[in-house]
Amino acid sequence: MRFAVSDTCLAHDPGDRHPESPDRIRAIKRGLAKRHGVDYREGPPADRADAERVHDGDYLDEIQSFCADGGGQWDPDTVAVTETWDAALAAAGLAVWAANHALDGHQDRQTPFSIGRPPGHHATADEAMGFCFLNNAAVAAGAALEREDVDHVAILDWDVHHGNGTQDIFYDRDDVSYFSVHEEGLYPGTGDFDETGAGDGEGYTVNVPLAAGGGDPDYEAVFEDVFAPAMAAFDPDLLLVSAGFDAHRHDPISRMHVSTDGFGMLTDRVRSMADDVDAAVGFVLEGGYGLDTLSDGIGMVHEIFDGLTPIEPDGDPTDATRDAIDTARDAHPDVWS
Repeated sequence: MRFAVSDTCLAHDPGDRHPESPDRIRAIKRGLAKRHGVDYREGPPADRADAERVHDGDYLDEIQSFCADGGGQWDPDTVAVTETWDAALAAAGLAVWAANHALDGHQDRQTPFSIGRPPGHHATADEAMGFCFLNNAAVAAGAALEREDVDHVAILDWDVHHGNGTQDIFYDRDDVSYFSVHEEGLYPGTGDFDETGAGDGEGYTVNVPLAAGGGDPDYEAVFEDVFAPAMAAFDPDLLLVSAGFDAHRHDPISRMHVSTDGFGMLTDRVRSMADDVDAAVGFVLEGGYGLDTLSDGIGMVHEIFDGLTPIEPDGDPTDATRDAIDTARDAHPDVWS
């Protein structure tokens, strides 16, 4: 894979006790140093026009001024420092690079992965929350849609938390489809089955909340039985993965049980979905707060694109997961009609 990184993202430091730490990127790079064929790039930061495609201008002014004044506690979970604005622009710019790099034909061993922070999928058009300031995947999707060769972008979010910001930004649009599998009831409490879009976007949002404790067989079933057929129906030109690794069984802030090998399996399923619709594919870092599990998960994604055969999960999905799949399919009758 080709990884995009920026030292600017390290300067956003919300404090020693905050889980969204600069050590996340340092741990990823230490882990990738042990892998074969790792290639780094540094894309330019996003500019104002990039951000304004998906964010309200007054909000951008507010968060920029907040950081320029020294930052502070934006909300109980979301902390900014003076350097946060530049870090957020850098992270969004890395995501734009990943989208364009994918669309320019760089796939297989050159598949792009943007390693930026702060993460983005909780940031709405006009609000920072959940450690997020700019919605990196949304900024990347907006930039991709400016290209003549792109009519539709899919964002598949496997972070353990629902990406309420990404969903909100594109909820009434039919040029971006949003797919999320997440732990039911976890922050921010959104992402129910019946949240399927509105207006022109009706049907383009696909949510599958899973009961706590779901593991590799449960995620595989969601990808195979819900996401793959819906992806084929939407037929995107670009598939962006909002790749959080906090569904790992050893992550400190979730109760899901995905293994490192499970993330390899999910990566393989993403690649197959993209191949089936001839879509470019790129990855954008979201959460993941166990430093070892985060670096191992990203290393596994890299190894799959470097030729490793994924390990298929043992066991079957739970009855609760089967019920969730049926409910998700019922919420999208046009896909399965």
